Amino acid sequence: MEAEFIPMLYNTFWALIPPLVAILLALITKEVYSSLFVGIAVGGVLYTLSDAAPFVHPVMALEHIFQKGIIKSLADPDNVGILVFLVFLGVLVALMNKAGGSAAFGKWASKHVHSRVGAQIATICLGVLIFIDDYFNCLTVGSVMRPVTDRQKISRAKLAYLIDATAAPVCIIAPISSWAAAVSGFAPEGTNGLMLFLQAIPYNYYAILTVLMMVLCTVFKLEYGPMARHEINARNGDIFTVAPVVPEKDDKVNPKGKVIDLVLPVAVLILCCVTGMIYTGGFFEADLSNGFFTEFVYAFANSSASLGLAYGAFGGIVFTVIYFLIRRVLNFRDCMTCVEDGFKAMVPPITILTLAWSLKAMTDSLGAAEFVAGMVDASRDSFMNFLPAVVFLIACGLSFATGTSWGTFGILIPITLKVFPLDGSNALAVICVSACMAGAVCGDHCSPISDTTIMSSAGAQCNHIAHVSTQLPYALTAAAVSLVTFLIAGFIQNAVLCLAIGIGLMVATVFVLRKLIPTPDSASLQRESQQAETE
Repeated sequence: MEAEFIPMLYNTFWALIPPLVAILLALITKEVYSSLFVGIAVGGVLYTLSDAAPFVHPVMALEHIFQKGIIKSLADPDNVGILVFLVFLGVLVALMNKAGGSAAFGKWASKHVHSRVGAQIATICLGVLIFIDDYFNCLTVGSVMRPVTDRQKISRAKLAYLIDATAAPVCIIAPISSWAAAVSGFAPEGTNGLMLFLQAIPYNYYAILTVLMMVLCTVFKLEYGPMARHEINARNGDIFTVAPVVPEKDDKVNPKGKVIDLVLPVAVLILCCVTGMIYTGGFFEADLSNGFFTEFVYAFANSSASLGLAYGAFGGIVFTVIYFLIRRVLNFRDCMTCVEDGFKAMVPPITILTLAWSLKAMTDSLGAAEFVAGMVDASRDSFMNFLPAVVFLIACGLSFATGTSWGTFGILIPITLKVFPLDGSNALAVICVSACMAGAVCGDHCSPISDTTIMSSAGAQCNHIAHVSTQLPYALTAAAVSLVTFLIAGFIQNAVLCLAIGIGLMVATVFVLRKLIPTPDSASLQRESQQAETE
């Protein structure tokens, strides 16, 4: 029997080098495809090094990159389900656009939403309402709100931030969501996963404070970092600043389109996706004697999000095609044209997702999870009360480097609950689980290789690197306030008091930034932006 191959750099800091290389290259070159592939290649090369032969094996590296990376990632059923969902959603958006529903909704919204603040608040509210799944949130909110924010001259980078900040941060504190199901599934055997998730919500400072910060920045018109320039350019007519990978088509607006041609398909899509998820969780085969709500929540906790969303999106397409044919808004040929258009629109995010998953496979093969687990376990005794903050930072770093929230808290939650057994007297256990979840979302929010970040760019039809660079200062601000709050929580261990302190710190931070930083409509900032463009 052939011995299992173990890389020389397994379970060392080198396991985090491939994603760090990809992230740095993406930020430097502003080009994400080649950066991701270089990161994958570095992972493949490092994997070939062993104690017996500490030199590069080109053939072995290529085999590892393609067999264990790209091809294996595309063969994973959950990943394929997500790709199918993306294509179906792209088709649905193309159908609504071609029918004139999006344009009609934009005209209707322009009569009811009269300000930039109103358009952003409407986007936030819609994002909060669609809490079922982050992918679904990103693409649905983007397709619905693009015409509204465009009319109010809000930059696509700002729209992408609003989408991203109401995707994972909202899903991670929503008890009925694919994220709640994932966290419940990662809980150790014998633990009520859903109850653990509910107990962790008040301590999930990054998610709560991100939503609060987003609302405060919108109301007080606070923009800083690269986002300020994007907002100034948008007010001057350039909503992109940096052109998206796939330019938008300038199609003629269908005069038959009505607001209902967007609202009804989206409503049916939501209903179908919820139905698809609880179907995969066995709801329709369950004994309802335990109560409808109990079985509904249980079905969500045991659902396959990717498969359920694919079912739901397909159901949404079938309904929308039949509905448009009955209304005679589109003919059958037009509907079938949208299949091709929708697939083309999703090629960039599908490509990026495939490369990001492959990069994660390289990182896993080098033992990144084991390396991080050792770091957490080593800090257990020395930093007991500081551990929530330490876990938050580790989760941020791991999620940022690997681009996956689910993978991060899947690694850290079991480790945390081994360090702190979950019993009624140990509040640190719940706080540290929350720190895992909050840090995972924070790193995911900042990472250019995160699937949710990629989906937010796709939903807003914004240049991906532009979205990452403009969002980063906001995410880091929320992360800094969250870190301080987790430090306090490690000592006080009171959910209500710590959350109140965190909210107070966030409000104070926004007011200080507002005093120090000029708003985009101030003359001084506009002059600085114009000078920078001239140079």
